[in-house]
Amino acid sequence: MHIDRIRIDRLTTPEEFHVCEELQRRVWGMDDIDVLPLHMMITFQRSGGLVLGAFDERDEMVGFLLGFLGAQDGGPGRLKHCSHMMGVDAAWRGRGVGRRLKLAQRDAALAQGLDLVTWTFDPLESRNAALNIGRLGGVCRTFISDLYGPMDDALNAGLSTDRFQVDWWIASDHVAHRLEGVAPSPSLDDLMAAAPPVNPAVVDDDGLVRPPDRPRALDGERILIEIPADVRTIKARDFAAARRWREQTSDLFQRAFAAGYTAVDFISERSGAAPARRSVYVLQRDFEVI
Repeated sequence: MHIDRIRIDRLTTPEEFHVCEELQRRVWGMDDIDVLPLHMMITFQRSGGLVLGAFDERDEMVGFLLGFLGAQDGGPGRLKHCSHMMGVDAAWRGRGVGRRLKLAQRDAALAQGLDLVTWTFDPLESRNAALNIGRLGGVCRTFISDLYGPMDDALNAGLSTDRFQVDWWIASDHVAHRLEGVAPSPSLDDLMAAAPPVNPAVVDDDGLVRPPDRPRALDGERILIEIPADVRTIKARDFAAARRWREQTSDLFQRAFAAGYTAVDFISERSGAAPARRSVYVLQRDFEVI
């Protein structure tokens, strides 16, 4: 199936909303109590929110996105779109479905006269960071510790639910240039030649990627913070190592944001040296979205 044949539409029928409930279960391994139910999704759709489905050539739902209206920080009267959930069936991941859903969300929010879409994601999930920060042009200067408390689903069990809040300024030149490819990201080799990550990953004798014992100081106009390219494999092989990645990067992100840095890019590329793939956030001091 080709991505160009994916159709993005608002959900309209109870049957489609039921399918969306089941897709939530498949994507996250959720228990029924954690699934956002049909009646809430219908209310979102009828009240200024948005529930989108991605459908393949057989009209089967392979992805979804949902959000609702919220208030911007900094005073009353300014609205934003709160993007609450997006999921893609495993067979379609990495093929551009998520990007198509987000672009449709951007179009809908712009049509409502909005300029900001926000959502949260796990900063250790490299695939999500590549989409949210790298390809869509979202930025982050807000870190939320243990946002949801303990969770038991397949992705979150056993780790604190630390999250980034993405600010997606959908009417900005920054976002437009990123979406149009006007301002492509530099290569990882060039970035690291100018300023190595403050926490360069190390590979142990078993090939497991671990954080360093002592990160470098946060200094300079631009810094790189490294995360594992595949944290789920680390969770499966050595949960203590995954917990150490969480603790170290959470501390670095909080200190960086407090010092005036903003996460403005994310790059994940194969490297000639170990580890074979490296993933870094690019943080810039005193950044303003234009």
